[in-house]
Amino acid sequence: MESNVRVRFAPSPTGPLHIGGVRTALYNYLFAKKYNGTFVLRIEDTDQTRYVANAEQYIIDALEWCNIPFDEGPGKNEKFGPYRQSERKALYKEYADKLIATGWAYYCFDSSEALDAERKNHEAEGKTFIYNWHNRAEGTLVNSLVLTDEEVQNRINSGENYVIRFKTPQDELLRMEDEIRGNIKIDTNTLDDKILFKGDGMPTYHLANIVDDHLMEISHVIRGEEWLPSMPLHVLLYKAFGWNAPKFAHLPLILKPVGKGKLSKRDGDKLGFPVFPLEYTNEVSGDVSRGYKEDGYFSDAFINMLAFLGWNPGTEQEIFSLEALIEAFDLKRVSKSGAKFSPEKASWFNQQYMQTKDNAALTDLYIPILAEKGITKDKEYVLKVVSSIKERAVFVNDFWQLSNFFFETPTEYDEKASKKNWKEGTSELMQELITVISTIEDFSSENTEKEIKEWITAKEIGFGKVMQPLRLSLVGKLAGPHLFDIIAMIGKEETIKRLENAIEKL
Repeated sequence: MESNVRVRFAPSPTGPLHIGGVRTALYNYLFAKKYNGTFVLRIEDTDQTRYVANAEQYIIDALEWCNIPFDEGPGKNEKFGPYRQSERKALYKEYADKLIATGWAYYCFDSSEALDAERKNHEAEGKTFIYNWHNRAEGTLVNSLVLTDEEVQNRINSGENYVIRFKTPQDELLRMEDEIRGNIKIDTNTLDDKILFKGDGMPTYHLANIVDDHLMEISHVIRGEEWLPSMPLHVLLYKAFGWNAPKFAHLPLILKPVGKGKLSKRDGDKLGFPVFPLEYTNEVSGDVSRGYKEDGYFSDAFINMLAFLGWNPGTEQEIFSLEALIEAFDLKRVSKSGAKFSPEKASWFNQQYMQTKDNAALTDLYIPILAEKGITKDKEYVLKVVSSIKERAVFVNDFWQLSNFFFETPTEYDEKASKKNWKEGTSELMQELITVISTIEDFSSENTEKEIKEWITAKEIGFGKVMQPLRLSLVGKLAGPHLFDIIAMIGKEETIKRLENAIEKL
């Protein structure tokens, strides 16, 4: 591996960063860090018609939350800056002119109406219109290949609208290598002459990203599958400039949960899961899109889940810290085929990470939730609650449902459980239990369990006849952690109060 690995993540600021984009950023980050390289963020804002003002900051905030921050980028270590393409505008015209001068590009003055007419003429003959070698110099299209130099200059000087197209070579077999997909061969006769520079004075993605990748010394271009059809043009552009091309790796699509088609925001809205890392508010419409952070996902669980959408370590291991992902990551183990997204698997990853989280840190997250409900308890008590319930939680937001009985006396009782477990004679039995509990001095979990079980044994009745109604009285349903841990936590007075309430209501 080269000693100077430099990769870039180059999103367009046209809206929130989709998890497909986050995965691209993640793979670039993992690859860079594995080889002690540099992870660059470049904002590709050449399409000003779709530019969204708050999108760039959203991208930066998302990378920070995911703990994959960039090493170079807007406002940070600007060694090769600026890192916004809109601020490099003059640069691209210079390189477009170089291609004109060397014969690798040409001016086109065709109006959109003329191109539409040409397209319709082809369709009438059952053909597909492609602007390339077979028609660019025939005279039906207006470009610098059929006009004199003087005519071209006069048109430009008069302010006539034009674009600059790449002159794709004819009759060549282009051989390329992709780090994930292997050898790729393309007949250049099938390629069209892509626009490199637009009439509004802005470059297209194709020119800008090649120039920037070269000037920023990018060694590996790791990007989404949707850019694979552009690879021949990009390889040819490097050839046209006389530059060494970086190595290319095109990542597989992230597919819908059903397995067909690219995952979209619509899929998340329909099936009830987010497709963006952070919540996003559209500045124009005011629409709010859900985010993994706000939905309660841990950033490290989110990243671990994303890493497995297209890559696998070749072992059965699924839980990886970021450091372990860096060590294990290998482009050769990235799949060519699409990766099906599973909301259930995403939740599973979060649950696995829940078990590894520090109880004190989780307690700090739970206390504000309790405060919103008007509940104030000392941190030590909340810590004990969290310790007893976290193994059943997927998100911190689940804590209240799993533990509300630690903070509030039940006012309702599960109907099905009540019918099954509160029978004739149960109230009398619970009244006896109150007497037993009132005499217990050591109200630790271990001692209350010992004394109550001794009483049940002495009465020669089944444990279920006492334990189920007791749990129902304390929790309101047949759920919760170890019953005697609950008793020890809420204390003698509250335990007796809840038993009395259940006797009265059931």
